Order: sequence, then C-alpha cells, then structure tokens
Amino acid sequence: MTKAAKAFLSVLATIFATLAFTSCEDTGAEIGSSLVTDESEVVIFDDFSVEGVSVDNPRIQSRTITQVLGRINAKGYGTFSSDFMTQFMPSSKMSSNITAENIDSLKLLLFVPNGSYVGDSLAPMGLEVYRLNKILPATIYSNESPEKYYNPSDLLASKIYACNAQGANDSIQALTYRVIDVMMPKSLAVELFNLYQTNPEAYMFPTTFAEYFPGIYVKNSYGNGRVVEISSTIMRMYYHTTSTDSDGEETITRHEGNYYAVTPEIVLNNHLDYTISNELQTRIDDGEQIIVAPVGRDIEIKFPIEELIDYYNSNSGSLAVVNTLTFEIPAEAIKNDYGIDPPENLLLIQSSKKDDFFLRNELTDNVTSFYATYDSTNHRYRFTGMRNYLIDMLKKTNVTEEDYTFTLTPVTVESEVNSSSYYGSTTYVSSIDPYIGAPTMVKLNLDEATVKLTFAKQTLN
Repeated sequence: MTKAAKAFLSVLATIFATLAFTSCEDTGAEIGSSLVTDESEVVIFDDFSVEGVSVDNPRIQSRTITQVLGRINAKGYGTFSSDFMTQFMPSSKMSSNITAENIDSLKLLLFVPNGSYVGDSLAPMGLEVYRLNKILPATIYSNESPEKYYNPSDLLASKIYACNAQGANDSIQALTYRVIDVMMPKSLAVELFNLYQTNPEAYMFPTTFAEYFPGIYVKNSYGNGRVVEISSTIMRMYYHTTSTDSDGEETITRHEGNYYAVTPEIVLNNHLDYTISNELQTRIDDGEQIIVAPVGRDIEIKFPIEELIDYYNSNSGSLAVVNTLTFEIPAEAIKNDYGIDPPENLLLIQSSKKDDFFLRNELTDNVTSFYATYDSTNHRYRFTGMRNYLIDMLKKTNVTEEDYTFTLTPVTVESEVNSSSYYGSTTYVSSIDPYIGAPTMVKLNLDEATVKLTFAKQTLN
C-alpha cells in the first residue's frame, strides 16, 4: 500500500450526523420525521518532501543583555571567539554619604550562571577592559569592529580568570553562579561620582550618561579553551564612612553600592568571530543541512506549500475545513569534544522577513513565522500552528518563491507570567531574539522531515 493510500486509511474518521426535521400540528396528529445523513472525514496526509541547504549567517544583532566572552578551537566545529562592548544604566540616586574622599575602589562584576559555558572551566583565560571613546549606535551588528570605538591606550584593567569554585569555601561553592571580578581604577569611580555631583541630570537617562561615559570594551587577552555566557554585569562602588563610638574611638564602616548596570535599556554588542572547520565545511558541501550559531550557518528551505495547496484543492471537496498543519524535523547532535549541543529554539521565518523581524522586535505570527523548541528526548523540532499559513496561501491567486522560502535560525525565546487572582497565571512569549550565547550546532535531516496536513471534509448523501 502506498503512503498516500495509507494516509487516507490510517486516520479516517467517519461521523454520521443526523439532522432531524420534525413537523407537528396542535391538533395532536401523529408526529412525522425525515432523516438526512451526511458523512465527515478527517484526512491526514504527510507525503510531502522539503528541500533545504545551509547558508551563511555571518552577523546578528545583539538584542539581549547576555554577554559572550572567550575563545575556543574545537575539532569538528571550528574556531570561535567573542568579546563585547557595552554601555551602562546609571542609578538615578547615589548615597548621600559618599564623598570623593571616602571612595575606596570600583569593581566590574561579571556574573556567569553555573554551566553557562562551553569548554574547560579550569582553563586560565585573560581579559582586558578598555574605555570606549565613542557612543555605540542603537543598531549595531556582531561583525562591527571595536577598533572604531576605543583607543588601545585607554586600558582600564586586566584579569586572569577561571570559571570554577575550586578551593573556595562552602558558601561560595553553593552559589548558582560564578563571578569574574575585575578591579577598576579608583579614579574612574571618583570621576563618575563627581559627574553625579555636578550634573545629576546625566544620571537620569542612559543615553545622556553615555555622552559622558560611553561604556567599556571587554576583550580577550589570553587563553583558548572556554566561552562563557555572562547574564549580568554591574560596576560596584566601595566606600567608607567614619563615626565615633561611645568610647570616643573612631569607627570605620564599609559600604558598597551597585550604581552602574547592564540592562535591556542600554546598547550592548557582542563582537563575534567564527571560522568553520574544514571537516564541518566538507559535510555541508556534501549536502548535509547544518546550523551553527550564534554566527555561522542557517538553513534555508523550500516549504512545499504549492503541493499542499494542490492536494487540498483536489481532495477537499466543496465543503472542507483545514484542521492542522505541522512540520517536524529530525535532528542530530554533531559529535565534538567541547560539549556543543543543538540550539534550544529554532525560528522558522520567511527569508525576506528575517531582518525586519529582529529589527522591529516582532513575535511569531503563525503565518510568516513560527518557533519550535528542541525535543531532546525524541531529537527533533516540531513546528505547530501552521494552519493559518496554509489558509493565507489558499487565498492567493499566485504563490511566489518569497511565500515558500523560509530560514531556520536559532533564537532566544523569553517568556513572562501574567498572574491574575481571577484567571490564574498565564505564560506568554515576551521576546524572540537572535541567539546570543555559547556555541551551538545541529544537523537537521530534512529528507526525513514530515509535513502533516489534516482537514475535515463533508459529503452530503
């Protein structure tokens, strides 16, 4: 039996609906009735093939506060490095106890959630922090050279760091994150405090603050073996106050304030560089569909919408309703020695709309864009809710190449919970951004992908 024939028989639901038309008279005459029967079928058909090819994805927008830092050279993957430039959101108020004289120090603190790295947590890595001398533009891409925004002579600090808590006390080891702490110049803390004292309006908006302090560039300076994802960054000011105790002795009290932070309101750019390995490039050249992120390779596909429309029009009859359209892609993790896993989420979007989707901070509309989360148990991505896409295409006189050319690209999906005492809690997607994080890659088996259409049709007897 062919796959097409099996599709009709596998889920063929026949429902006999009875419509009773009854007439009666007030005189109590015998009730008479007539019966009209119709037949409804739920049809599933999945005999559609999908074509696709890996395409270059050399740059992305850093539309996230995640900062990526480090460098790796992984067999079967290639060479990847990332450093970043960022502005800061200043606190609108500082303690009234601070004076230029009682400021002690300033630290840059980079918070790395446990496990948010690729590579060796023990490998010694080096970083350097430079002061920016030019304001970052609101729209900036990952291939933008930092050379335009800083002077190598403006070095603020340097640090050799690891990403583990070996040798630390129990309380440090119990933390859910690791901190890369970098001692910054005390003179910078005094400068920023004096700005607050003389021009507090500069602290009201990050754009105004950037006119006086454009931000920092954190650069790889040493090492090769680890890339970390930094979830939060602050500059913490340390200061002291003095007082006299009951015995007339001077007492010094230590204080700290987190007055500068990386937040969604500021401009941040991860400078990403990737060189694909010869081994991986050969696999792509041989026709394998491979995704590499955060930069590297996407997959462009030709979705078989014309075949779907032809099949639906030929088999739906005069009265039919589209129930569902799903797209399921088997996936394979690519063997490597750095623990590089498949991306958590993939966006499926019409290729012509990809750039605008991210520029405008759009969400999926289930007509031109969809997303799927990786099923690590069954090793696949499953795009559901594509029904409206087919319905939209059925309305068109001509389907063009732009309508069925899609790009598969990794994304970061953020959700929020809306709580209500009446309706309970509702979780909704708040943002979908280009994936920024440690390297990720996956092979998609499009030759085994399944496009499944179900529709109900009704035949009157």
